[in-house]
Amino acid sequence: MLRTSPEQRRFCERLDRDALREHQLERLNALLSAIVPHNRFYAEKLGHVELPLQSLDALSELPFTFKDELLTINGSGDFAANCSFPLERYVRYHQTSGTRGRPLAVLDTADDWQWWIECWQYVLDAAEIGPEDRIALAFSFGPFIGFWSAHDAAVARGAMVIPSGGMSTLARVEMIRNCRATALFCTPSYAMRLAEVAVENRIDPASLEVRRIVVAGEPGGSIPALRKRIETAWNARLIDHAGASEVGPWGHSDPAGRGLHVLETEFIAEFLSLSTGGPAEEGEVSELVLTTLGRYGSPVVRYRTGDLVKPIFNHGGAKQFVLLEGGVLGRADDMLIVRGVNIFPSSLEQILRSFPEVVDFRTTCRKNGALDVLSIEIEDRLEKPDRIAREMNLRLGLKVEVRCVPLGSLPRSDGKGQRFIDLRQLQAGSK
Repeated sequence: MLRTSPEQRRFCERLDRDALREHQLERLNALLSAIVPHNRFYAEKLGHVELPLQSLDALSELPFTFKDELLTINGSGDFAANCSFPLERYVRYHQTSGTRGRPLAVLDTADDWQWWIECWQYVLDAAEIGPEDRIALAFSFGPFIGFWSAHDAAVARGAMVIPSGGMSTLARVEMIRNCRATALFCTPSYAMRLAEVAVENRIDPASLEVRRIVVAGEPGGSIPALRKRIETAWNARLIDHAGASEVGPWGHSDPAGRGLHVLETEFIAEFLSLSTGGPAEEGEVSELVLTTLGRYGSPVVRYRTGDLVKPIFNHGGAKQFVLLEGGVLGRADDMLIVRGVNIFPSSLEQILRSFPEVVDFRTTCRKNGALDVLSIEIEDRLEKPDRIAREMNLRLGLKVEVRCVPLGSLPRSDGKGQRFIDLRQLQAGSK
């Protein structure tokens, strides 16, 4: 049973900034008072802190939490180091995807998992999902948390949930058609792949009954060119979402498609300037730092997500939660400096997706001395890479090597697309 109603969630979204900060301070003090005596990880990091905090400003005086710290074996097995309780209290086990190092095993108690489900209701609200919907979940159902929480959140809402773990892409397309799914949950890359396979097998995805597509796992859901391509292919509305196994489902789509809102009643968001390391200005590209307020079994306090975002507080929307314009722009460690120009992979994707003849692509970054060098492989139906290279030069002010590869030759995935290959660290390690 859900603990919140749609009316309560709308009320939370409309809290003014002062009321929201008061709510966050109360929740933060309750969390810290509960976990510091029991959570060995945070007892060591925060044991010196005088509680309760008198102001939300005091949060900035607490130390950051980094993912590498959570990878430390905690004495009870190879689980995340921030567990608050004995293993017997936990009912859910998941792993991070491992795309950036060793996978992190994350545990949740029954109360934690209910919190995940409640957070997901904001995503389902944004997608206007109701009991009448039939939701196709196109992911593997392995230990990666993926849409596991979405599955249970949709069940709690009364919708029909259609899992597809272990199925081929074509089998998933046929199931979407046969079950008359009205909503599809997957990564942006896989939404495109499903449409591609459907067309290859003479099935028009736009003729199916899918009218809402909820995407996560990649920045693509807030990239206008990719969003338009997916919506056109499926004749459906795309809703972006952001979350992480070690943090929770923290972001949901802006109704106007401008980016993502942070769920600020359940997370405290801070924004660090890339240039100074201090608080960022409104509209400045910055690193997102998150503190969970309702996940007591595996809490994170001032967690450095590595996600690059552009916070807008005065955005004029009905929701008062901070808006991340353009969603997640990329990762701090993915940012490229090419001949003095800062570039994010999402900027490259926006340009490439504006060419409807480009089926897929892969970007590789290498070092040439002290400089980052980009090259892009494209599957292009026109086989005219020069026009794309010219557009890159025009819009980025950079000369980028673009070359064609055969259609269908680049790798596809039902998870996060591997479209950005960074060889810079490998090159550094080989020296």
